Amino acid sequence: MTEPIIQQPLKGLRVIELGQLIAGPFCGQLLGDFGAEIIKVEARDRPDPARDWGAAKVNGQSLFWPIIARNKKSLTINLRLEAGQAILKRLVGTADVLIENFRPGTLEKWNLSPEVLHAINPRLVIVRVSGYGQTGPESHKPGYASVGEAKAGLRYLIGEPDRPPARAGVSLGDTMTGTFAALGAMMALFSREKTGRGQVVDAAIYESVMAFMESVIPEYALAGHTRERTGAILPKVAPSSAYPCSDGMVIIGANQDTLFQRLAKMMDKDWGTDERFATHNARGDNQTELDEMISEWTSARSVKDVLSACNANAVPCGPVNTAKDMLEDAHIKARNAIVKVFAPLIGADVPMQAPVPKLSATPGRVNSAGPALGEHTDAILDVLGYSDADRERLRNNNVI
Repeated sequence: MTEPIIQQPLKGLRVIELGQLIAGPFCGQLLGDFGAEIIKVEARDRPDPARDWGAAKVNGQSLFWPIIARNKKSLTINLRLEAGQAILKRLVGTADVLIENFRPGTLEKWNLSPEVLHAINPRLVIVRVSGYGQTGPESHKPGYASVGEAKAGLRYLIGEPDRPPARAGVSLGDTMTGTFAALGAMMALFSREKTGRGQVVDAAIYESVMAFMESVIPEYALAGHTRERTGAILPKVAPSSAYPCSDGMVIIGANQDTLFQRLAKMMDKDWGTDERFATHNARGDNQTELDEMISEWTSARSVKDVLSACNANAVPCGPVNTAKDMLEDAHIKARNAIVKVFAPLIGADVPMQAPVPKLSATPGRVNSAGPALGEHTDAILDVLGYSDADRERLRNNNVI
């Protein structure tokens, strides 16, 4: 008996993606994971640089592209030409959402401003992703995730206190912004159901990062406290750190009183009555000493043994996984959190992250890996009413 086909929640939603690299395209990836039709527009002579990203390649092909461009169709249009702009305007008339992450002013330069697009399709939701937002004295500047993370204070906090600011090994600012952009798109679509009109979603990288910065700003403004780089710990929150084992590292988070009591019992330590560690504040004041004592205990044991002991005593813990570890992780496998998708450009199945979050009735799905450049141009233009002769003329004029 075959399983019934589940209609995804965003099926029937048409999204035009004009962005490049990560922030805008990640927004498109999230919407596409849940059924939206994503039409990715690239110039034939200036394709998305993400097609060639990544330190490791297979058959000369990027392993980044199959993920960031999954569930997308590729349409080549030269938007610098009036004929290309005309194609996009016709496509806009059929669309629900347009995503772009060009430097502010680029759409206006191409006669594709929100005013022009809304005159064509008043219901269109226009998602504009940029480094600094569409307004303000710095809005004209190019913006990358690294710069946005620094402007929003995140970089100042990452790394060891005696070293320069560090960074995570992935582009957090881009994916944070893409996530907020997708959320903004959904809120604007929900509003459209009531008003019948679209609007502009203005997602700035630095503001998206700032949204994750907890109470850093009022801590300084009202209490004069500036958070500093602290490496693997959070000051005054203990124990919660990375601890060495005989064959690797584990993360243990047991700063809550009840959890700490379990940890102490597991380690056969009488810390419950020790005034240095009996309360949350006391543990914070004696954080270094406590972490050293826990490290001494974990260092004498393997990662497997420490995790086993923590799990048996309901103490929050986890391994510091590499990609290899994640592929072998039993829980990740049981949750189908990594899926394999055949990528024609590579000629192999590519393991990648599954759509998040999991919906019980209408889950996300990865139907295809990143497409070849212009793979769907003819099919899309045919739907828009362009004849074979029209497409031939457009190709000869380097419009598509």
